[in-house]
Amino acid sequence: MVPLSFAHHEFALTQSGALYWPSESALLVADLHLEKASFFAQHGQMIPPYDSRETLERVATAIRETGARRVITLGDNFHDSEGSIRLEDHAAGMLAALTRAVDWVWITGNHDTGSDWPHMETRTGGSIAEELELGGMILRHEAQPGETRPEMSGHFHPRLRVNIRKRSIRRPCAVVSTGKTGGRMILPAFGTFTGGMDAADPAILRALQPADRIDAVLPVGGKLAQFPLWKHAA
Repeated sequence: MVPLSFAHHEFALTQSGALYWPSESALLVADLHLEKASFFAQHGQMIPPYDSRETLERVATAIRETGARRVITLGDNFHDSEGSIRLEDHAAGMLAALTRAVDWVWITGNHDTGSDWPHMETRTGGSIAEELELGGMILRHEAQPGETRPEMSGHFHPRLRVNIRKRSIRRPCAVVSTGKTGGRMILPAFGTFTGGMDAADPAILRALQPADRIDAVLPVGGKLAQFPLWKHAA
């Protein structure tokens, strides 16, 4: 984990892309997309069906590493509204154990829609919210352009191409805007089979306006690396 100061709070960013908030004992993860493999299998694209197990094990590891007593997901929890029905027994048991062990809040995203979603809470445990305000921070799935309060979100799956030891590697990253409003952050996708969008994509930069500057941040070599993406023209 590497320390990260943001919006007058102290956080720690894990190598796996989770964000730990010590003062709230909360672990934030975005875009789990559980049961993505089984969704594609239904449409004829056969890929190994163990993505939910792997994603949930990574969540469990992050909980153990940080000692978090609360988990808050930032939307797109299952890949589709019937994902919680398709969850196989082993993965379902893993999820049930996690939601019993910590205070678990599912924030909903654009994939979390459909007639089945209201019943998910009874199958998976935890509680459901469209968005949440915690410690003066707005937690939601998708960054809202024009938001002037400190905000945490997901949705865009940001990735950055970095050069490490003469190799070019695409890495999940967080994207942070700073300005008079106190800052906003988009977390990387946490799910095993989630793809990514270039961190400097215009859609991401627009979503974080107004801002004075926007940077990609990620752990590199045990330190927080910061890469400028956009700066307000003087």
